[in-house]
Amino acid sequence: MLKTLTVWNFALLEHVKIEFGAGLNILTGETGAGKSILIDALGAVLGKRLAATAIRSGCEWLRVEAVFDLEAQTALKSLLEEQAIPVEDDELIITRQVSHKGKSSVLLNGCRVTLALLKELGAYLVDIHGQHDNLALLRPENQLLLLDTSDAAIEKQRDVYQKSFAAWNDCKKQLRAKEEEAKNTTERLDLLHWQEKEIEEADLKEGEDERIEAEIKKLSNAEKISGFVEESYALLNGDVGGKALNVLAALSKVKKNLESLSRFGNELDNACKMVENAYCDLQEASYEIRDYGSDMEFDQHRLDSLESRMSVIDKLCRKYGATTTDVLAHLAKVKAELQRIENYDVDLEDLKAALRKAADTLKEEAQKLTKLRSSAAKALSAHVGEQIKALGMEKAHFSIALRAADYSAAGADDIVMLFSANAGEKEQPLQDVASGGELSRVALAVKAVSAANDDSPPSMVFDEIDTGIGGRTAQMVAERIAFVAHYKQVLCITHLPQIACMADNHLYIAKRVKGDATVTQVTALSDEERVREIARMASGDDVTEAALANAREMLAGAEKKKTDFPKKSKTKN
Repeated sequence: MLKTLTVWNFALLEHVKIEFGAGLNILTGETGAGKSILIDALGAVLGKRLAATAIRSGCEWLRVEAVFDLEAQTALKSLLEEQAIPVEDDELIITRQVSHKGKSSVLLNGCRVTLALLKELGAYLVDIHGQHDNLALLRPENQLLLLDTSDAAIEKQRDVYQKSFAAWNDCKKQLRAKEEEAKNTTERLDLLHWQEKEIEEADLKEGEDERIEAEIKKLSNAEKISGFVEESYALLNGDVGGKALNVLAALSKVKKNLESLSRFGNELDNACKMVENAYCDLQEASYEIRDYGSDMEFDQHRLDSLESRMSVIDKLCRKYGATTTDVLAHLAKVKAELQRIENYDVDLEDLKAALRKAADTLKEEAQKLTKLRSSAAKALSAHVGEQIKALGMEKAHFSIALRAADYSAAGADDIVMLFSANAGEKEQPLQDVASGGELSRVALAVKAVSAANDDSPPSMVFDEIDTGIGGRTAQMVAERIAFVAHYKQVLCITHLPQIACMADNHLYIAKRVKGDATVTQVTALSDEERVREIARMASGDDVTEAALANAREMLAGAEKKKTDFPKKSKTKN
């Protein structure tokens, strides 16, 4: 909902701040006072084109700022979140500025955004119905949504259809992928078979490369290893270079000495234990060294064989992975792909069968949806047609037609609203034949029928929807605008007292001379001021006591009408 609109230097608007409320906000005033300029200013913060010529004479820039309450607007808040635009307290502040130098800026809660994004967001905020605006009503997706939300059964069937559509679409994607995979299959098969043969003939074992490398390293250094072993064993048990060096014998002697010392005191018991442990450990080490040396034998044939095997492994690793584990993993992938390709015909037929089944289901669900829509279209056409006639277009005809279309997420239907304003004229698409005023009244008729259950923006603007009407028609237009305002915030510019009487908030627009310039002022009217304004609108500038009394009577009647709305507002058409 629009909370405030603040304008600086926009045409006749020098600096104006307007507060709007829920329900019906009426804007009245003399012709040329600047009422439509306010709507143009609102359009500017919704992404509409804004030329530098709109800047007030003598000024260098213009600025428009709007504050919106986003309560319950989940979709819009999600979109803002995607754009990293912060939202606090469910409030959105849009600021747009244009200068004579051609510079322009758009800010959303302080974040600079593009005009394209502003326009996208604007569609969620306000629906402007004016003489020259592209109405949201004319967009096919909105027309279809209007029809679908008119009947709960349609919405339920649409959900079922969309699941069928998703399944059908998924089958198509899988089939396309399988057919694409089949291209150049012969060359791919030859390559895969060659890789499979090459790896399998090598008969690789997990971790074989590491084990062979370790053995090659050992055999290649057999002479050095034998030397180190002999010397180490001799140091522990025998002679080294003719010198008596027997570490174990010496350690055994130390152990015996310490055991003898224990007879004279226990101070060295711990040292004795450590020496004893050391002796046992070194003795065990000498056995292992001896055994290792006895097994150590240089085998050139074995070395050659290992190096030859390692050469094979290295070749495969260069092609398919860093280790034998990687090569074997590649082999598994090759086998899996071969199986997929070799089973192509079977898989393809399975996918084709699944697609045929999904298509049959989709057709069935689409037909159910179309049937429900056709029935709802007749009922909605009749209700909207009645409203149109009541709004002063007695000879007009309105209908909603469905036409077969390709399958989409929305169904297999195209929707078109058909209209003729005069008797004897053939119905044609609404956007092709209706004038601006007729479009506005058709939109009002539609909103009067669907206000309680449609998903259109929470705020609507009707700009001089009352052009060329009066009397009973004016009263019917007034009642329907007020009915719509029972569910949505409505801003309406009017010259008719019948409509102005229905206001929940009444704003008066007037222009005055300020120095050498003309400025527009906006004033929220009090109850008594409203009476005088209604009297002026009904009787002209010569406001008499009789005119005032009539105005009070009109306001009282309007209030009584509005109290009846809740009783008839919940009916779904």
